[in-house]
Amino acid sequence: MMLLRYKKTYEKIAMGLLSYMPGDKSAKQLQEAIHQYETDEDWQLYLAKKEDDIIGLIGIEVKDDAYILHHLSVNPSYRGEGVGQAIVSKLQSLFPAKKCFATNETESFIKKCIEKEEGAGE
Repeated sequence: MMLLRYKKTYEKIAMGLLSYMPGDKSAKQLQEAIHQYETDEDWQLYLAKKEDDIIGLIGIEVKDDAYILHHLSVNPSYRGEGVGQAIVSKLQSLFPAKKCFATNETESFIKKCIEKEEGAGE
């Protein structure tokens, strides 16, 4: 699996994946989220690609020594396969010197990832 930086050509795919996030999924809110990633250089959106399929996405806001995980979504066909955790790991390898922070929407997933990592290390 690899992470691709978001481009306008991926807009419909990205909006579809964002719609799987919990909370308000109105078209207007999805468009506003995409617009944020397109116009603010501190907001970065990555698509997870496995073979020829886009299977998930991750969206962050980059700060000086950290990044905030705003969006994380996996295509329902790939859930339960560790894809979300793999996406978070790939992102951490892109920003090894930065600490990851979660939002209310992404906090429970990040905690699960940390617990799995700690459990695997024992």
